[in-house]
Amino acid sequence: MIDDNKPHFLAISDVLRKSADNTLDLLRQELEIHKGELQESLHFASLEKIFIEERIYKDKEFEQSKDMDAACEHIDNRLTPFYPQFIREVTKEDILKLMEIKMGRILKFNSDKAEENIAKMKSEIAEIDNHLANIVEYTISWYQMLKEKYGKNFPRRTELRNFDTIEATKVVEANEKLYINREEGFIGTALKKDEFVACCSDIDDVIIFYRDGKYMITPVADKKFVGKNVLYVNVFKKNDKRTIYNVTYRDGKEGTTYIKRFAVTSIVRDREYDVTQGTPESRITYFSANPNGEAEIIKVTLKPNPRVRRIIFERDFSEIGIKSRQAQGVILTRLPVHKIALKQRGGSTLGGRKVWFDRDVLRLNYDGRGEYLGEFQSDDSILVVLNTGEFYTTNFDVSNHYENNVSIVEKFDSNKVWTAVLYDADQQNYPYLKRFCFESTSRKQNYLGENKANQLILLTDEYYPRLEVIFGGHDSFRDPMVIDADEFIAVKGFKAKGKRITTYTVETINELEPTRFPEPPAPKEEEETEEETEILDPDHGKSEGDILDEMTGQMKLF
Repeated sequence: MIDDNKPHFLAISDVLRKSADNTLDLLRQELEIHKGELQESLHFASLEKIFIEERIYKDKEFEQSKDMDAACEHIDNRLTPFYPQFIREVTKEDILKLMEIKMGRILKFNSDKAEENIAKMKSEIAEIDNHLANIVEYTISWYQMLKEKYGKNFPRRTELRNFDTIEATKVVEANEKLYINREEGFIGTALKKDEFVACCSDIDDVIIFYRDGKYMITPVADKKFVGKNVLYVNVFKKNDKRTIYNVTYRDGKEGTTYIKRFAVTSIVRDREYDVTQGTPESRITYFSANPNGEAEIIKVTLKPNPRVRRIIFERDFSEIGIKSRQAQGVILTRLPVHKIALKQRGGSTLGGRKVWFDRDVLRLNYDGRGEYLGEFQSDDSILVVLNTGEFYTTNFDVSNHYENNVSIVEKFDSNKVWTAVLYDADQQNYPYLKRFCFESTSRKQNYLGENKANQLILLTDEYYPRLEVIFGGHDSFRDPMVIDADEFIAVKGFKAKGKRITTYTVETINELEPTRFPEPPAPKEEEETEEETEILDPDHGKSEGDILDEMTGQMKLF
């Protein structure tokens, strides 16, 4: 900030101290100005009292004065014995002001009131002197007065949170969008009309893989030239050991094809690295980035060769160990490859990821801070419920930022039954009870209904909840009513209105301890079941001969 016409880097405490000192100086100046005004009023009040009580205005010398100077000299002589009573020296301007007093004011003059007024001014001056002598305490009381007088009209809008263990890259809001122009070789946040990559912040880094096997990390910018033939680009997370890159590459123009798995945890910015062995004309033939260490199955199709009996085979990345990024990899095949395609997606080879929610910063983390949400697989999601009744689901990425009115954050379970009691504004604010399951949705939806005036009384995930309804008003004589929610209403969709509890006046509705609990699930016997898998192979259903004919341009005759 600019201080004394010079730029300075100041801590928050320094800024507050300068602001408080400036306020203290201003208050001191105000007190001194007010004191000066009171002293002038006291000085003239004392002059006026003596001038009238001593009847100086009736002296013959005053009445017979030749000119104004002679009259002023006479008044000054008469006031000389009283000089010790005055705050300052009597000037000609003071005497001229006395001579302007009208006779009506002189006739109405009351000596007692004048004494009272003089005593009051002396008391105020003494109080000001005390404030000046204790200016720090006076400044504190002034701040307290401001808070008491105006605090209710200006509520605090900032929030106090703990940032001791949070890195800047985790706290900063991802309020920018990263784009790429592949044809011209530019990336940046200013390329609004080009291909969207991901949300990011202005202090993030970006990792870029090229088709020739080179890769690098570079900071986010408005517009930056990174070169053409970009294969993959995304926001880079430092020390991320869970994001695994599955790669196959050809060594040289017609060399051996290798397969490898690796993570990129930390490298030097804007320095070029290589996935391959650096042989000229090497090329990545298959690439995937997996945020939770997923391992897929690929289908390899070789080029036609009469000496090769089998030109199609599969390889599972889960059989390949995760090595360092400089590792050469495992030989996939020494023969020329026609193409490599994704056969089937796989699960994580690193196991589930443990996730915590830190309410201090409203962020997720993998470091054990805050509430433990559970162990997440790649297809798991998080349920977020707000105090307003809105809910939605998100992934478990640590870059997610949640609202400050969040009520529930937990691992999403589509089969979990929730019980809600609410006042329905469309039904004369009668209490309603509903049981439902939250749905997986990235768009915010409200389980309280479309009317914003609906009010939530309680929300519970107890399996067999019991509720106690206590009546009030004209119905306070009635005994409390106990409701078994499971018997009262069946489970329906979250948009259902629910069932009205009562038409009587209700004071409170409380949740009671349950009397029954769900039975533990019986151990399931292992059954061989065939699960339907997503077909990703573009050559699915074709024989090896059909594929060979397509590659050689021949048609099979029937």
